[in-house]
Amino acid sequence: MTARRVLITVAQTYKREAPYLARLEAAGLEPERRIGSHGKMTEEELRSALPGVFATLASSEPYTERVFREAPDLRVIARWGVGYDAIDVNAATRHGVVVCTSVGANHEAVADYAFSLMCAVQRGILRNHRLITGGQWKTEFHRGLWRSTVGIVGLGRIGQAVARRCRGFDMTILAYEPYPDREFVRQHGVELVSLEELLRRADLVTLHCPATAENRHLINGERLALMKPTAHLINTARGALVDETALHEALVTGRIAGAGLDVFEKEPLHDSALFGLDNVVLAPHVAGIDETSEVAMANRAIDAILAVWRGEAPPKECVVNPEVLAPR
Repeated sequence: MTARRVLITVAQTYKREAPYLARLEAAGLEPERRIGSHGKMTEEELRSALPGVFATLASSEPYTERVFREAPDLRVIARWGVGYDAIDVNAATRHGVVVCTSVGANHEAVADYAFSLMCAVQRGILRNHRLITGGQWKTEFHRGLWRSTVGIVGLGRIGQAVARRCRGFDMTILAYEPYPDREFVRQHGVELVSLEELLRRADLVTLHCPATAENRHLINGERLALMKPTAHLINTARGALVDETALHEALVTGRIAGAGLDVFEKEPLHDSALFGLDNVVLAPHVAGIDETSEVAMANRAIDAILAVWRGEAPPKECVVNPEVLAPR
């Protein structure tokens, strides 16, 4: 009997109305929403849930070789998002599982949040909130955003969306991008520089590159030492890009002024030395999620699932391992 179940593991949508799931039902599939005991499913929870599942509308749970061995019916993992570092893509390919992302569905939401964090840390918004709720009515002076220098690490869809927002504040825009869109760079006045030069010059450093093995701890103690003591670090990409131990030291010693972080090396984050610092703003990996992007990401993922169900290829820009589709 052909597997028809679609496992939805996105904790953020677990108890929300989700009318887009009717598209799966209309195609004869059976959506099933499930989350882990602590939100994100563990490897063991995923292994027990996947037998008899045709597709997953996936969050950031770990898809390992062990998981794939327990999922003989699985044919497609469609990410509710654009990152896929939690998926062993080589293992997925060996087991004939198509991996897709919701590319193009939430980059504006991430850019909004990254820019919001810039405002929050540079202007001391959280610090001012804590002052007044602590009974202090006083003025502290913080640097402004207008005409400051921003360094964008990764100038893909999200980095470009951030750059467009920064132009409105008349900011000097530096970018580190190995494969730049030259026309975008020209049109938006972006200065391409090395990562080291970007870190030395920027008042705000914002990360928008993928978490690859080569990029692990891209921002480490040595690179944090290059930044201005008045600079702030923003990370709405992936936690693995930043050495959190080195960042904590840089924050407590004044090596850099502060940080705005939406992602962490270990998630969910329930305890951290960062919690006790008043020069950081923290968020629970929500940058890419707003009311518009929720629906857009879900529909993009469902498009991929339905295409595979029909024996068709999903949109090529969404497919991480197109070699799986070759025999279809």
